Amino acid sequence: MSNIPVSEAIAAAAPAARRSRQARVAWGDHVVTVGGDAPVRVQSMTNTDTVDVIGTAIQCKELAQAGSELVRITVNTPEAAEAVPHIRDQLDRMGIPVPLVGDFHYNGHRLLTDHPAMAQALSKYRINPGNVGKGDKKDRQFAQMVEVAARLDKVVRIGVNWGSLDQELLASLMDQNACSATPLDAKQVMYEALVQSALTSADYAAELGLKRDNIIISCKVSGVQDLISVYRALARRCDYALHLGLTEAGMGTKGTVASAAALSVLLQEGIGDTIRVSPRRSQAKRARKRSWWRSKSCKAWACATSTRASPPAPVAAARPAPPSRNWPSRSMTFCVRRCRSGRPNTRVSRTSRWP
Repeated sequence: MSNIPVSEAIAAAAPAARRSRQARVAWGDHVVTVGGDAPVRVQSMTNTDTVDVIGTAIQCKELAQAGSELVRITVNTPEAAEAVPHIRDQLDRMGIPVPLVGDFHYNGHRLLTDHPAMAQALSKYRINPGNVGKGDKKDRQFAQMVEVAARLDKVVRIGVNWGSLDQELLASLMDQNACSATPLDAKQVMYEALVQSALTSADYAAELGLKRDNIIISCKVSGVQDLISVYRALARRCDYALHLGLTEAGMGTKGTVASAAALSVLLQEGIGDTIRVSPRRSQAKRARKRSWWRSKSCKAWACATSTRASPPAPVAAARPAPPSRNWPSRSMTFCVRRCRSGRPNTRVSRTSRWP
């Protein structure tokens, strides 16, 4: 019978945490460190139209108060780009310093160049190498976005997605695999294409002047086992901070279970520096708790010494709006009370309203 304490045995059996570079996603004096010795960070995204400044700012505030440490918004049109600085101003007025992440598709190079206020208001850019142009335009448009990030000292997440994977790279790897003496399975080739696309783009960004510490990588697929395999390969081949998330996971319980299964395996192996959850406050709260206890600084399951900044204090509820025609009438309230008491309803005029 071994005399080794249980805690030491668990720590010895647990895989060594992967030590990555540390990025600093900041807005003003508020800094969210990602990677290195920082805890696993929680990021969510809005599902509002970014042009709706007030609606988007309110949802960013609610997500931040629920525990989301980074909030991603879509920047896909000139109108959305113009709205971003106003969203940032609204959050600052509400005392919510949560950093905003801009998600760009296809036209990000033009938006970042034509809207410098938007480029400055965002703390982090998300670039998908498969969505920045084709052929000879690809490198040029990608370079435009990276140069803006390097000049403003912004963090960039290079997010590769299996649904928008670089088809030229995939076709090239497929051809090489077909000529190989020991060809791989098609799925393995896709894994390699995802990893190569992310690492090649990250190295190119560094050549353009972006600090390597300001680079975060993600390679998202929709299958649990696929995601685990891709991130294991990615973790072995680079020291960039990694963003975890299952794309197209599905709605409701299916998506929740699939995401939790994939992320739990990777985080327990010390792989992953930030995680993505859906735009629901309840899921953000649960993810915040999971990331607290599954911090990469943990030796085993929990870390009592992990230091975390407490979430912002909830803002006091606003005073009720003045009476309007949308307020319940006396008759509606009267009927509810009579029904709950078990007595028969008495008809009351519906024109009578709250004073």
